[in-house]
Amino acid sequence: MTTKKIERIIAPPAPHMVGDGFRVHNFIPSAYGLSMQRMSPFIMMDYNSKFYFPPTQELRGVGVHPHRGFETVTIAYKGKVAHHDSAGNSGVIGEGDVQWMTAASGILHKEYHEEQFSKEGGEFQMVQLWVNLPAKDKMSAPKYQGITNDAINKFRLPNDEGLVEVIAGTYNGISGTASTFTPVNLLNAKLNKGASASFDFPASYNTALLVLEGSIKVNGEDKVATDHFVLFANEGEEFMIEALENAVVLVLGGEPINEPIAAHGPFVMNTQQEIIQAFNDFNIGRFGYLE
Repeated sequence: MTTKKIERIIAPPAPHMVGDGFRVHNFIPSAYGLSMQRMSPFIMMDYNSKFYFPPTQELRGVGVHPHRGFETVTIAYKGKVAHHDSAGNSGVIGEGDVQWMTAASGILHKEYHEEQFSKEGGEFQMVQLWVNLPAKDKMSAPKYQGITNDAINKFRLPNDEGLVEVIAGTYNGISGTASTFTPVNLLNAKLNKGASASFDFPASYNTALLVLEGSIKVNGEDKVATDHFVLFANEGEEFMIEALENAVVLVLGGEPINEPIAAHGPFVMNTQQEIIQAFNDFNIGRFGYLE
């Protein structure tokens, strides 16, 4: 085994609003060196760093919109988000929970701050990832995985040093709770000050970290501050993170889907013709109905 070295450390890009409920830094694909092809199967990452939303009687969020050709994964760190979609799925995710929605052949959905959270206001912190689907699965049936934190399998570090939540993939023999179409590792490392955790992904996997709390040292060398993103080179397998203070780190790695990517707005397919077809299908109501 050889060490997986850092390719670059990326500061959070300037934030922008998505709807009126999500103040996000877009790392993938906007940041330098983080194109959809480079980061496949992860084709989008929005990070709502900690932000206080004051109380309101309005429901902040994003109204009804379509998706086709990929999955959306929302990980809640602070605050609560409600979801409804045209396949009849609905739910609320709160601190520590994950919503894994497979848009696939097409779905309409809306996301907004949960009603009580909106009324009370509070600190809000979320990550949303888009995970691409291979061509053979892009037109499969939509599905929804609402995963509460108590259902996420966890590996507990020795001496009460922290834990690793295995959302998808495997870690130290523990399997992730979410099902995926291609090999994906998605982990939350929650480490106490001074603790360390090692990871082992194939060299070919596109691998990255996002530091959500605290600061860390990677491979005993590089310090990474809160809200910064780490991209690893596609060489070596092992890497280690050490918490310089209590830290929460999102660890992601996945086998690239080596297929053409055609993306436009809410649709990610393999060809421009498929994008045109997606717009046509949406316009004639084939994605269903949602108020």
